[in-house]
This record gives sequence, C-alpha cells and structure tokens, in this order.
Amino acid sequence: MAKKHKGLMGPDPTKPQRAGNVERLPAGKIVFLAPHPLPTGEPALNEGAVSELNDTWLDYGAGWPGVFGNQLILGGAFKGFLLIAVVAPLLLYPFMSQRLFNALSDGFIVNGLYMAAVALFFGLWGALSVHSKRKKVIPTRFHRQRREVCFVPEKKSGGGYEAPVFVPWESLRVWVFETRGATQYGVQQQYGMGIGYVLPGTDKWVKTEFMTPALPLAISEWEALRSYMEYEVNSLDEIQSPLAIREEGDPPWEGAHTIRNAHRRLHRRRRDGEVGWLYTLGWYLYHLLTFWTLPGYLAEFETWLLRRSGKKSLPPEMVEWSKPLPKEQWAKPSKELVPLSEEVRRIREQNPALSIEVVFSEAYKRQG
Repeated sequence: MAKKHKGLMGPDPTKPQRAGNVERLPAGKIVFLAPHPLPTGEPALNEGAVSELNDTWLDYGAGWPGVFGNQLILGGAFKGFLLIAVVAPLLLYPFMSQRLFNALSDGFIVNGLYMAAVALFFGLWGALSVHSKRKKVIPTRFHRQRREVCFVPEKKSGGGYEAPVFVPWESLRVWVFETRGATQYGVQQQYGMGIGYVLPGTDKWVKTEFMTPALPLAISEWEALRSYMEYEVNSLDEIQSPLAIREEGDPPWEGAHTIRNAHRRLHRRRRDGEVGWLYTLGWYLYHLLTFWTLPGYLAEFETWLLRRSGKKSLPPEMVEWSKPLPKEQWAKPSKELVPLSEEVRRIREQNPALSIEVVFSEAYKRQG
C-alpha cells in the first residue's frame, strides 16, 4: 500500500519538466511521468490511497481506517486478560498448595481485568489520536470533467490549511524515484511517488508524496489516476489490487465485509490446497481472539464519522469546484496529448521491454 510521507527525495522545482525526463540523484534517480500524462503500460492499481471516486471526481491520499488496528486493540486486551486470568494460574498451579491457589484465584481474574483495561485504554488513546489526525486530512481531488486537480496545502505553521490551488491536469508534475540509503539495518532501497505543481512565477511546490514497496507499484498507482482522468477507468473495481481482501461491489473502505471476504477466501484456499489445517486453525483462533467481525463494525463506524466530518471540513471553493458540469462543458484533451499517447502505445507494442523514460522520450522524438 502507498503510504503518505513528507520530505521524500523530490525534484528541483526550478527546472521545467516533461514526461520521460530523468534527474540523477547521488544514489538513484527521479523519472517524470507528467506533464504530459502519457500512458505507462503498467496495470492501473489502487493500493489503498484512492479513498473515493465517482463519475466526476476522485480523492487521493486520504485513505480509510483499517480492520487490523482494531483487531490489535481488541485482541491485545483479550489476550492480556487470558494471560493473567488463565495462563498464569495454569503455570503456577503445580507449584502452589490448593489452599493458596484458591485464595489467589479471584486475584488472577481481577488482575486480568486490570490488564485488559490498561491495554484497552492505551489502544483507544492511540486510535483516537490517529482519528483526530485523519479528520484534518484533505485529500488531493481529481476532477476529470474539468481536467483539473485540487490541492489544499497545509500551512507551514501547522495550524490549518491555505486556500485551495486548482491545477490544470496536463500541467501536473508526477515523478517516481528510486534511491539507496545506508541505515542501521544496512543498505536499503526506497521507492516513492510524488504529485505536485510549481506555482507560476515561484519555486513553491504544492504536492503530495508517497512511499511504495516497489517502483512498478508507484507507476501503477499513477496509472490508476491517469486512467480515471482519461475515462479509461470508471469504478474502484477496475483498479482493485488482486491481493486486496475486497470483492466487486464493496465500498472503498474496510468493514465487517472485509472479514467475511477473508473467511470466504480462506475456505477457497483450503479447497484448492494452498493452505493446510494448521493455518486454518490459526486463522480461526486469531479471529476468535479479536471478536470476529467486531473490528470491522468499529472500522465502519469510524469511517462514517470521518465521512460526515470530512464533508464539513472541505473549503467552500473546493465544494463548488467539485460539482459536476453539463457534458457540453467538459474539458477536452489537448491536441498534443492525443497523438503523443497513441505514439507511446505504438512504441510499447513494438518493444515492451523498453524502460518508461525511453518510451516517453522516443514518443516525443517521433512527434517532433
């Protein structure tokens, strides 16, 4: 899944760019995918950063609460109780007299409840802290009828947001990077993607940046956005990752349906021989300890709160800009973009092994 990040290795804002340009880094490189937004040839995939889309606009970068965090909180509390109230007495019983054990038995249960309460307190405190931060996030919105992108930059002081910035779609800068860095764990390879725009007459960025597990995934994330804006993708199902526990028709967020989907997938894998009885038993024990579908219902409730508060927190200019337009007012692709995109597809068909920067540069060369 793409993870939002600040301070990634970004490009020089003072240099004009186009798709296919490369900037060398001390231990890696930056490759531009836009402007112009040309087809990459990679599959369009959403690893969780697309929070919502409809016929008019797509929100990118906000994300929704997950089931796993709630499972950690509930499971941690319940396992703490079991450890003190059940496991500890069983381990101590052989070394204690029956009289002493009976005298301490109530204490084991009380201490187990205390342990569960402490685990729940810290878990809920962390969950509320994350929820508070999520409430303040305003996603980057892509309006395909206008062929524009809306950024709402955070104030440098950290106290709220500046006025929305509306960027022409074909002027948007998009880059992916790969770089190596030495850490305490050894040399690590890092990959990321950035989407931004340099305000005219300045060197000031408005942008959003993400880390990704691999470079092809970064390009696929961008391809999902590009395909949506060019009407090649019209639903979340079309950009669904095959590894995600989401089925056709599910909402963009996780919930009780996520756990039911995982349950069906478990039985399908069991029938196909992909997993054995030990894995199946472990899966059931884990979900019993985490109260089955309760974490999903809690994720749905938090999502409902975020959707309710998120609509109220959007700037009025962004709300007005987000409204659909009559079809006769829809913006059209530029005359330069259409032949360039067709040229890229031809080059891809002729030589699929070419790197993305070579394909884009060759397309520009052939189109003069």
